Amino acid sequence: MFFIISKVAGFFLAPSNALVILTIFGVVLQMLWSFRIGAVIAAVGLVGILACGLGPVANWLILPLENRFEQPASDNAAPDGIIVLGGALSDRVSGERDAGLELTEAGDRILALLRLARAYPQARIVFTGGSSALTGGAKKTEGELVGEAIERFGLSPERVTIESNSRNTAENASFSKQIAKPRADETWWLVTSAFHMPRAVGVFRAAGFPVTAYPVDFRAAPDDWLRPFATVSDGLRRTDIAFREWVGLLAYYWTGRIDTLFPAP
Repeated sequence: MFFIISKVAGFFLAPSNALVILTIFGVVLQMLWSFRIGAVIAAVGLVGILACGLGPVANWLILPLENRFEQPASDNAAPDGIIVLGGALSDRVSGERDAGLELTEAGDRILALLRLARAYPQARIVFTGGSSALTGGAKKTEGELVGEAIERFGLSPERVTIESNSRNTAENASFSKQIAKPRADETWWLVTSAFHMPRAVGVFRAAGFPVTAYPVDFRAAPDDWLRPFATVSDGLRRTDIAFREWVGLLAYYWTGRIDTLFPAP
């Protein structure tokens, strides 16, 4: 039920959708009831679209998330294991076109898997990613697609354990723990997008699986606080991603899936 509610609510809570709906509602209100009230509502929606689309609002939302954790120092001890979260490819396009792995904006997660697998040949690796689609899922899950591509990456299939049933971050943590069975004296690195890392680390901690953050897929430079966007679509896309993550943190905290509202190192 939590999974279904999160998907449905996500559509209406996405700032880009909400602002467009608000603008249209204001225009309709002008024609059917009160021109003045409708004009105010439409103006609020339009200003919001411009502020989030062209202004730096998206960066204000995403930078606190991305700056929360840093990658381990180069002189850190080698990890015993590495968990890589899914969300790095379009499972539907990859499965339908049969043209290899079609990476999304978060494709750096896959690149990190390859890079770290070669840098730490003794580390156990778990890739966790099922299908997050509410309807019309792909023929194969992300985990299954990655598992089939391991040898093409130049890695032995025995190097990477695939978990392909999880649908969200909470299930990533729960299922990964069942597979990894981490010991108290082991160090496990967690690889996911930087904006997603606070919630991911919090979920793994709450599941009893302590991890060290290895953030990748940064969307903004650390000092992009005032940087505008060249197109409205770029700004709205980043606003949606960051806002969804803040809502996710709040929802996971309220439902007990994380122990603190904004997990820290």
